[in-house]
Amino acid sequence: MHDPMREPMTIQMTTQKNRPYFRPIVQLGPIRPEASHQLANGPCWFIHIEKIQRNQEPIVIEAAQIPPEVLMRLTTARAPVCGLGLDRPIIMGILNVTPDSFSDGGRFMAPDTALEHARLMVQNGADIVDIGGESTRPNAKTVSIADEIARTAPVIAALDGALDAPVSIDTRKSAVARAALDAGAKMLNDVAAFTFDPALAGLAAQSQVPVCLMHAQGDPQTMQDAPHYDDVLLDVYDFLEDRIAVAVAAGIPRDRIIVDPGVGFGKTTQHCLNLLQRISLFHTLGCAILLGVSRKRFIGEISQTALAQDRASGSISVGLAALDQGVQILRVHDVAETRQAIDLWQAVKTSTLGTSD
Repeated sequence: MHDPMREPMTIQMTTQKNRPYFRPIVQLGPIRPEASHQLANGPCWFIHIEKIQRNQEPIVIEAAQIPPEVLMRLTTARAPVCGLGLDRPIIMGILNVTPDSFSDGGRFMAPDTALEHARLMVQNGADIVDIGGESTRPNAKTVSIADEIARTAPVIAALDGALDAPVSIDTRKSAVARAALDAGAKMLNDVAAFTFDPALAGLAAQSQVPVCLMHAQGDPQTMQDAPHYDDVLLDVYDFLEDRIAVAVAAGIPRDRIIVDPGVGFGKTTQHCLNLLQRISLFHTLGCAILLGVSRKRFIGEISQTALAQDRASGSISVGLAALDQGVQILRVHDVAETRQAIDLWQAVKTSTLGTSD
């Protein structure tokens, strides 16, 4: 399948030791200068670019100085995800049907309980419901295919047609994804970006559903042992660029690919902060960006909040900072609180209403 946004240089560039990377310095506001460029089809825009190269100090240049194909990637409108336009922030609500997830393990295992919680999330503002049957928290063990299907497929079948929102399946395994799609799932969310089960790429291409590719260093049992990167921002970018190339080669158009830098997956607190401070770099990949930071350990470490369920405020704060850099999708546990925060963020950041007397 032809991808009009794919260039031959994509794979070649990852082999260059001193290749440049171009990060849009994103701005927001109701008044946009004439010289600015709209970031994708969202509310953000940019005039300047941070040019980054390994082992060199970054410099700021004008957007007109970057290669035309890079500017095209930044300004091309992102396609809707499951029919949802990306001109506004999208909330993906988390529904774990697992006994051992770090925040809500065991709470929603039964289909009726899961359906009730999913309905509540949609009522509170979730645009997509993401269902996972295998915990990817640190030290979690791999779940068998049969068990993962038994956990997820009945819940997805119960949700299909009962929700006014699409359902995504969070899995690394093609057999689980196939069962989920047969049950009614409309999106694939692979935390291993097709490295755990390469057959998942072919299934995604055949099914013609959107797919999210996430970066993780190591697997859940080992990823937090001793995470190390030469440069976490650029290493994660290179990984995602290569995985996009694999997906496109498998027949998945770029406009059906979403990327997730995998904050907290094989990363220290400082690694997470480095990614978040410059997350707008990933727009250069030409895909929508999904961010999942909800209740993560680094939020607890910085805020000194031991219990995951008490980290909503910190999670929302990080999410809004990401929206300021043009991130399109937030994957969250606390849907109602996040929706309220986004509504106010939109009113303050993008409203064109005049001031009142």
